[in-house]
This record gives sequence, C-alpha cells and structure tokens, in this order.
Amino acid sequence: MREEGLLTGSASPEEAAIEFGLRPRRMGEFVGQDALKERLAILIEAARDRNEAIDHVLFSGPPGLGKTSLAGILAAEMDAQFRGTSGPALDRPGDLAAVLTNLEAGDVLFIDEIHRLPRQVEEVLYPAMEDFQLDIVVGKGPAARSIKIDLPPFTLVGATTRVGRVAPPLRDRFGYVARIDYYDTRDLASIIQRSAAILDVHLTDGGAETIAHRSRGTPRVANRLLRRVRDYATVRADGHIDGEVADRALEVFEVDAVGLDKVDRAILEAVVVKFGGGPVGLSTLAIAVGEEPETVEDAYEPFLLQEGFLQRTPRGRIATDRAYAHLGATRVAEPTTQGSLLDDEGPDGLS
Repeated sequence: MREEGLLTGSASPEEAAIEFGLRPRRMGEFVGQDALKERLAILIEAARDRNEAIDHVLFSGPPGLGKTSLAGILAAEMDAQFRGTSGPALDRPGDLAAVLTNLEAGDVLFIDEIHRLPRQVEEVLYPAMEDFQLDIVVGKGPAARSIKIDLPPFTLVGATTRVGRVAPPLRDRFGYVARIDYYDTRDLASIIQRSAAILDVHLTDGGAETIAHRSRGTPRVANRLLRRVRDYATVRADGHIDGEVADRALEVFEVDAVGLDKVDRAILEAVVVKFGGGPVGLSTLAIAVGEEPETVEDAYEPFLLQEGFLQRTPRGRIATDRAYAHLGATRVAEPTTQGSLLDDEGPDGLS
C-alpha cells in the first residue's frame, strides 16, 4: 500500500481529535484572513441587532484553511447551536429532512463538501433556504400530495473546495459567498505559536518560522508539521524546538525547503522524467504516481500550481522551469500544448 504524503494524507482518529482541540472557538482567536473576518463581523453584528439568524454563507477554498472553524465561530458568536454534516453523508432527501426538522431557531447547519450533495437532496434545500419550509411528498402515483412543514429560521453554512461544482441555483441562495485564501508565513507562525502553547511545546520564534515556511500556506498542514517536529524533538532534542531542530525534523520527514513532500515530488518527477515535461492528462498522471485522480487534483495540484511548479493547459499538465530547477533536471525540449498521446482526457484536460 502506498504511503500517503505527510502534508495531505488523511488524519487518523487520534490526530483528528487533536486538530479539533486546536481549532479557534471565537473570532478573536482566529489568526489571519483579516478582511474576511471584518466582513463576517459585520454580518454577525447586523444579525444580532435585528435579532435574526445570519444569512446563509458559503465558504470556498483549498482544504485545511479554516472553513469548518469559521462555521463554528459563526455559531459561537451568535450563541447558537452548531450542527455539522457533509454532502456525502446525505444520500437521500429523507436524510436531509431529518436534519432540518431537528433544527431550532438560530441554529447553524454546516454542510462540508456541499458540492457533493446528490441533486435530489440539493433540491430539498431550495425552499428550506429561501422560505424556511420543507416540502415533503406523501404517497405515490395519483394519490401523492405535497405537505409543507415550516422550519425555524436557521443559517446554512456550506464549505466547498470546488465552488464551480456547486449548482448555480444553490450557490445563488447563499447571501454571502467567500473565498478563503492561503495564509502568509507571519500568520502561520502565529498559528503555530498558539498551537504550541495549547500542546505545551517549547517552541522558539525561529522554530515557528521554519515550520511556517514549509506549511504550504495552510494552518492544518502547519499544525500537522508541528506535531511531527514535536515528536522528533521529544526523541532527539530534549523537547526543545528551535530553527535548527525544526529543520532537521522536517528533513527526516521528507518535507523540503519549499514545503513539498514525497508525493508532491513524485508528481513533478513523473511529469518531468516519465512524460518529458508534459503535457500529460490527469488520469495518466494519477496512475503514474499511484493516487486517485481526485486526490491529485484536490490535494496536491493547488499548491503546485500556485507555486509555479505546474501549469494546466487544455491538453494536460506541463512542468515549469521552476519544477526542473527544483528537481535538478534539465529540460530537453520545450513542451507542446498542441496535443499529447499521453493525455487521456482530450478537451477535458483542465478538469
């Protein structure tokens, strides 16, 4: 079985519990995203003044940037109950109906991966979001009839890594749509320092900065790296973490100076070495590195694209000069975007 990358692999139940404990609970504890926090604070204060639920909110952005944390903060700031679920967990309209009918006035309903809601489930949300009503069809055939059930005013907070896959009718029913961006190194260092205090880890400013530089702009990655560096420091450095200890620890765990782990490097090496720099289709690339196409596209590509290691074209993925330089490889010929026998996606190479 292929070992998952340290930076994007799924968390074990124990790690998930630790991550939950590190989440900020109030807006004042949330580090970074200052412009977004200001806009959310306005929504919260306005809703409080009117004694209403906050308008429905949709958060989009790569995994690990704090979408779930912000949903919980909205509930906490409104003194409301937080009810969480996910798109894949709501298989049938009845599943969503059961959740909606258990809501109380002002509750915050959080649906993670909302773009993965089945269409028939999604349609149940439309009247619930707009009119706070639930339409239920009773019976079958000519005897079937529709019953409307009133719902208490609530706030739906959706989270998605693919806002383009949220159906327009659903997206249009959100009162506020916000994209969460990657964090800068300074904010990540502050997040790491806060987490270190919670975990009772002795961490210097230099250690926090070293970890922050390799955290891919993502708080979840930063906290995961902190825990691995803590493990190393406990065994090899008497528990003390400075810049040098953090650097040695991350070298042991194969996280390089720009924040790439071994799966990231395997993707770049596949494009550069196996496919001559590209273009190469997503499915072909995923097979070459032993990952699912969705995993490559959602978990690894966003950072590689943002940092300029890969380009996406209508014919597939192409390695950039920076990828060659990072791997210490020499480009033999310029890649072509006119077509590739390796691209198995045709015009859908961008998906």
